[in-house]
Amino acid sequence: MWVPRGWVETHAIVPPLPDRRRSHRLVRVCDRAGRRGSGKRVTRPHAHVPVSAILLIVASVLCFTLLDTTVKVLSARYSAPLLVWARYAVQLLVMLLWLLPQMGAGLFRTRRIRMQLVRGAILPLSSLCFFSSLKYLPLAEATAINYGTPVLVIILAVVFLGERMTRPRIALVMAGIAGMFLIVRPGSAVFQGAALFALGASLLYGTFQILTRTLANEDSRVLLFYPAFVGTLMTTAMLPWFGIGVEMPWLDIALVAVTGILGTIGHFLFILAFQRAPASALTPFTYVHLIWATLAGWVVFGNFPDAWTLAGMAVIGGSGLLIAVHERRRAKGAAQEPTAVD
Repeated sequence: MWVPRGWVETHAIVPPLPDRRRSHRLVRVCDRAGRRGSGKRVTRPHAHVPVSAILLIVASVLCFTLLDTTVKVLSARYSAPLLVWARYAVQLLVMLLWLLPQMGAGLFRTRRIRMQLVRGAILPLSSLCFFSSLKYLPLAEATAINYGTPVLVIILAVVFLGERMTRPRIALVMAGIAGMFLIVRPGSAVFQGAALFALGASLLYGTFQILTRTLANEDSRVLLFYPAFVGTLMTTAMLPWFGIGVEMPWLDIALVAVTGILGTIGHFLFILAFQRAPASALTPFTYVHLIWATLAGWVVFGNFPDAWTLAGMAVIGGSGLLIAVHERRRAKGAAQEPTAVD
């Protein structure tokens, strides 16, 4: 998909300036240039979140919920690698048709090819784990576990990027872990081996976000392209063992194609949203995904979370929202970090 300004999955990638003082100097230079060129003072954008951006985010996570719901329906009959292949092959096809005529070989060009390939492999592996979990776990619970990613990102950032573990971070991480234990507790429907797939998906996605930070200066269209490219290659190699030879009616073929289309549309809506507002301001609205997943699980599969699970979902969602607020305050006045989504 085409990115007019620049963004990556499922998000906006804004390369950070290397020096905050440089950022301030650039602002002053632009202000002076604007006053000299037009006689008017340059108006800086307000910290307002447009309603259109919020609606785009809500619509985007609705697409992802419909994608997960369709995958859960199909997972009873088909393997996870086949469904992941459809998810990324359709997205790759759309991106090649849209971006290749504009960028040519530039779509593949990167200064850190090894890192791009590793990052491009991690996201499909995360999808593979999550799709596998959907075969056995209720939709809402699997989605809630996957939303433990912000907690894992903080832990991974401390371990691999040397970031400082502040007291608020420690408290929010502990709260997020407690929320996961409320969902994956002895006696619950989620207390089974399949929960490890959901936890693995969350861990892999957190790693994906950390790698996205390290590649922040790369072209965002290239960042968006490599997971689709590598994911298609990886899952195509799995098809002889997990996909080929299965008879599939036309309705299921259509549903498999829909999974890729929904993922592509969801990513595109995210792009449009993050072009209209900062990532830190929009992140809290992504938690509407938990509401959509709960409603879809109830309507389509007849599964409604019990009180303990709802409490765990609330704790995970609340800790994630507070993490977003806390990180936004810490980053106030500094360059925006990249956001990465499936």
